Amino acid sequence: MTSAPAIGFEYRPSRWAPRLLVAVTILTVLAIALSGMPGVLQIMVAVIALIMCGNAVRRLDLPITAIGWANQGGWSLRSSDGADEPATLFSFKVIRTVVLLRLTSRRYGKLTFWLMPDNSDADIRRRLRMRLAVLRADAGEDAS
Repeated sequence: MTSAPAIGFEYRPSRWAPRLLVAVTILTVLAIALSGMPGVLQIMVAVIALIMCGNAVRRLDLPITAIGWANQGGWSLRSSDGADEPATLFSFKVIRTVVLLRLTSRRYGKLTFWLMPDNSDADIRRRLRMRLAVLRADAGEDAS
């Protein structure tokens, strides 16, 4: 797939992702409240769930304004201060039309990008899904 054009796009955090995390946390706290655990244990587990949700929502706000994937397979991140940083694809997940990218860079470590309908173009997500499917297929052939 060396002839595939580079993919580059601006990135802004999704508004849906934190709402989804909060909704799941509310359901979790409700399940904890309805469980048969002792009251003190319910409070402790619910507080831990709320802290974890707050941590996850905080980690969604990334200092990245753009992402690029060159045709040779190299990734790059553009930070809010305008600096370009090379990155490596750590893992990815495609769930229907949503694409989750986990990239690693020396400056930022592991970052997770949620590409959803509210923060990315449908064509960009489609092109990414196609290229990632080829990447997965190539990796499967290498493993055989």
